[in-house]
Amino acid sequence: MSKKPLHFNSKAIHGGQEPDAAYGAVMPPIYQTSTYAQSTPGGHKGYEYSRSANPTRTALEKSLASIENGEYGLAFASGLSAIDAVIKLLSPGDEVISTNDLYGGSYRLFKKVFEKYGITFHFVGMTDLSKIAERITENTKLLWVETPTNPMMNVIDIRGASRLAKKHGLLLAVDNTFATPYLQRPLDLGADIVMHSATKYLGGHSDVVVGALVVRDKELAEQLYFIQNASGAVCGPMDSFLVLRGIKTLHVRMQRHCENGEAIARYLREHPGIEKVYWPGFEDHPNHSIAKEQMSHFGGMISFIPKGSSFRDAVRIVEKLQVFTLAESLGGVESLAGHPASMTHASIPKEEREKSGVVDALIRLSVGIEDVRDLIADLEQALE
Repeated sequence: MSKKPLHFNSKAIHGGQEPDAAYGAVMPPIYQTSTYAQSTPGGHKGYEYSRSANPTRTALEKSLASIENGEYGLAFASGLSAIDAVIKLLSPGDEVISTNDLYGGSYRLFKKVFEKYGITFHFVGMTDLSKIAERITENTKLLWVETPTNPMMNVIDIRGASRLAKKHGLLLAVDNTFATPYLQRPLDLGADIVMHSATKYLGGHSDVVVGALVVRDKELAEQLYFIQNASGAVCGPMDSFLVLRGIKTLHVRMQRHCENGEAIARYLREHPGIEKVYWPGFEDHPNHSIAKEQMSHFGGMISFIPKGSSFRDAVRIVEKLQVFTLAESLGGVESLAGHPASMTHASIPKEEREKSGVVDALIRLSVGIEDVRDLIADLEQALE
């Protein structure tokens, strides 16, 4: 008798999970081992070496697949190592189309590492699907979508990108880090691969670095599992345990991230000292209608530009914050503030950054789950 499908909040806790077979442990034990005893050469209980597989990592990978409505999950040492595995599906001469306001680390990996191996990357304004279509050639093999984008909060139509990908026989990969599967499930919208920096919202406590991929197609999964094992960029059992623990509270944390994010976005928009606020929940935000269709809420990530501000002005503001912590990363329970031009996107040339809107005065907020009144008061004093 098959089990009735679970709703998301239950999947976050139970999806893909069973009590440990040895003693019935409710939380998967941390199998802190590199190798496993064999009764005869090749005779083992499903595990032989922890680079290839580890029971704690397997539990995490099953959970990842469950919350993304996928079939196969893969956990990596970082989000960038997960992206690295996807690009290793390609060959010299292949081309990739991605968004022109991509996360700086992804841009650096594409341009500084893989381009010298003969893979070409094109960066376009993906909010307009016609710009993607214009770049597709017989050499195009992959569309790499980030939505909402980091840090401009642009929204890309995953269903529309999927139609384009299927028409031309391309793979569609979606970086779902900002939205999380609580708000958006790209596989349901036609994507082939979902990627996460699980360091962020999935872990949720700023205490771990992990990446993830989720797919439905068995052949694609086998190719990625081979790359994962051959390249060896896997996460350890303790990291797997921490992210699995984080996923169990993802739904309740995301509810508060979204509530606080909306309150702060609206506060900033009404503030006389703010020139522009980027948040997909505003009705006049570009592609707001797409965001409403493919997301269940609009998340806790916000970017803004203070009026008349320079590079130094923006730095002074983030330095004055007291409840928001000035730090790299995002998605933790604590609120973080960053200055993309000098932090997360410093690896992108200034001219390229500014073309996509990442100007020197831009500030990015990862709104945490504190009392929103304290967060607003902190912004108020920093903006005085």
